[in-house]
Amino acid sequence: MVPPSSALPGPTPAGRTHYAIGPGFILGLIRSRPVWTRAQLVALTGLARSTLSERIDQLAAAKLVMVGKEAMVTGGRPAESIRFNAAGGTLLVADIGGSHSRIGITDLHGSLIATTDKDIDISAGPDQILGSTLADFHTLLAENSIDASHVRGIGIGMPGPVDTATGRIVRPRTMPGWDTVAVPDYFRASFPNVPVLVDKDANIMALGEFRTSWSHEHSTTITVKVGMGIGCGLIVNDTVLHGARGAAGDIAHISRGSDVQCLCGQNGCVEAVAGGRAIAAKLNAAGRTVTTSSDIVDLVREGDALAVRLVRQAGREIGEVLIPTIALINPSLVVIGGNLADSPEPLLAGIRESVYAHSHPLSTEALQIVPSKTGPQAGLTGAAMLTLDTIFAENAVDAALSA
Repeated sequence: MVPPSSALPGPTPAGRTHYAIGPGFILGLIRSRPVWTRAQLVALTGLARSTLSERIDQLAAAKLVMVGKEAMVTGGRPAESIRFNAAGGTLLVADIGGSHSRIGITDLHGSLIATTDKDIDISAGPDQILGSTLADFHTLLAENSIDASHVRGIGIGMPGPVDTATGRIVRPRTMPGWDTVAVPDYFRASFPNVPVLVDKDANIMALGEFRTSWSHEHSTTITVKVGMGIGCGLIVNDTVLHGARGAAGDIAHISRGSDVQCLCGQNGCVEAVAGGRAIAAKLNAAGRTVTTSSDIVDLVREGDALAVRLVRQAGREIGEVLIPTIALINPSLVVIGGNLADSPEPLLAGIRESVYAHSHPLSTEALQIVPSKTGPQAGLTGAAMLTLDTIFAENAVDAALSA
């Protein structure tokens, strides 16, 4: 949405008529809608035409905008058009979970160009997992004939708490050998001077889901990622909530009071009783052959009574731990994603059963509990948006173009 003229900078305390409007602000305007004319930008910003032209020339030289001629809806002679150049660079994105990873390339709109995915074991450690991710990045670039110099940013989701300022993993509960690992360091030799943004995998999934499907009608949401493990990302007033150490939304390790040991070393965590690993263990003990969350989904779709019952009970357990989170942040939307969400019923039925039966009516009277709209690509989309928010922040653009 284009900001109104009243949103532009006003007088400074020192008496200047306007704050300086640099190329970063102009780029933000240009990115906000498909096409502009120079006259429209002059009218909206109040800049002199020569000053605006200087800013646009800077952006065009950096291949961030395109200037051309096209017929406008007003008719008459073709006007000079100015639009964002989504093809002016590439982002590399990764959604790394505990047992599965997705890797992708996007343009500067965050639209996916190519993806690949595979099963992994996060306990294999950072050298193997991040080394493999780096190799996958290079493979995707080569397969799509994109030079590494075209990469403008890298966004990565990890299945544990992250210090987003440094990209370091912070005391992960189920990632042995990962504590204090600086994820960006694994990519800087291949992509020097390229910003590497890292966040929790459930947070990037929440961001991707929110921005692509829900932000026009919701400002506070919970997104739950249910696969072999369980993750949760919180959006409060349109912003990802990280908490003091990056652990906000860590519902997976809330105790359910049982003596089942979790991979984190505690007993009774909801992940230990309701995550895909717990369901798979029970199915295997009953004679099924289950390795991945996709195997569980296949059994549910086939109507396997035990699989259906276990997944619904897992939904009830997840719903129970969501109740206090719902009470605390009062969302209007809970989105259920992740690989196990590919069988939306009975998982959603179990979650809804617990939440609506045991929450305060005021918390649930406007609450929707829905399956993901964005699906498996939500994490990659969120990683792209995390990166774009950083590299196209007004001050970052101004600094880059003045260097």
